Amino acid sequence: MTETRLREQICAMAKSIFDRGLTGGASGNISVRTGDGGLLVTPTGSSFGALDPARLSRFDAAGRLVSGDQPTKEMPLHSAFYETRSVTGAVVHLHSCHSVALSMLPETDPDNMLPPLTPYSVMRLGKVLLLPYFRPGDPAMGDAVRGLAGKRSAVVLANHGPVVAGKDLEAAVYAMEELEETAKLAMLLRGANPRMLDAAQVQDLVRTFDIEWDD
Repeated sequence: MTETRLREQICAMAKSIFDRGLTGGASGNISVRTGDGGLLVTPTGSSFGALDPARLSRFDAAGRLVSGDQPTKEMPLHSAFYETRSVTGAVVHLHSCHSVALSMLPETDPDNMLPPLTPYSVMRLGKVLLLPYFRPGDPAMGDAVRGLAGKRSAVVLANHGPVVAGKDLEAAVYAMEELEETAKLAMLLRGANPRMLDAAQVQDLVRTFDIEWDD
């Protein structure tokens, strides 16, 4: 994909996310690996509903900002995924409502915060780790992701929002949407004692689709 097309794709997918209410105001950020090893990143203070392809922050392969507006302050978070997961081609971070709500509940399992309600959350996300609260932009967020040694493709920052890494932008966005939809289901079914996938069904998915699932 050409860089021009990649810029257009970032803005189009960001607007779709914004239009459907998955992140609002000037919240959320996206980064995508370019063909030369650099990054295209959504600028700080920008709305997903009104991004300009020409103003995306452009980093070279050495991590230097070479053009565009100033990038999101969450760059340490994005960089940590690229450094620890070689397959990462894009990172998406949102402030999506249901994921944030689930992160605040005391009964949420921090090691696997999404209950196995559907096969698709298991297939697209594996286990989703709940990280503790960090001040937005705190470099310690990146350190926390590096501490996972590349073992998780999706995390949720407590009281803040989810972060998903994918092989490309489309994969990262689809996985992010699955995370938010599963969190929504979990909130809707809270206290209802729903039938979930059992351990054998989860393991069947893990084996069949070669999913990262450390016990």
